Amino acid sequence: MPLTKITSSGIGDDSITSDKIAAGVVSASDVADATLTGAKLVDATITSAKLLNAVFKFADESSTVTSIPIGGTLKFNGATLSGDTLEITGGTSWQAEKTSGFTAVAGEGYFCNTTSAAFTVTLPASPTLGDEVSIVDASGTADTNNITIGRNSNNIQGAAENLTISVERAAFTLVYFNATQGWVLKNK
Repeated sequence: MPLTKITSSGIGDDSITSDKIAAGVVSASDVADATLTGAKLVDATITSAKLLNAVFKFADESSTVTSIPIGGTLKFNGATLSGDTLEITGGTSWQAEKTSGFTAVAGEGYFCNTTSAAFTVTLPASPTLGDEVSIVDASGTADTNNITIGRNSNNIQGAAENLTISVERAAFTLVYFNATQGWVLKNK
């Protein structure tokens, strides 16, 4: 009579090794969800060559991303997975001091120095819900040389007008809401 099943109590620890399992015998359907943990795997035993595509489930399991090719890039809430490296970032990406006009990029913050002259910070042209831009009067001279926030065809605080910063040491974040309200102050 052939042997078809062995209970786990009948198998000694570390007695089944990879050389004792024929290729293709164990499939994904043979492994119950959440039973194969990192503690059960020898370091570096699963390589990208052994994976066709990857499936990622986030902690709350509200989002599943499927079929990310190995070597592809996954971005989610500030986390970037590229190849075999996961980089988690968040918050504002602060840029070097600005001393003349420029176009802002969503997710960035700017230290503005108007000691020499007033200038305009132009907001991004095609913002989406939640895009943020932070501005700081780093030199404390916006009261003398104003910082103009150029609306770039989008409203600011519900008005089709640029915003003029004329308060020394002003620091604030604008967040994009919608076409009607446009960019609104997140903090002042």
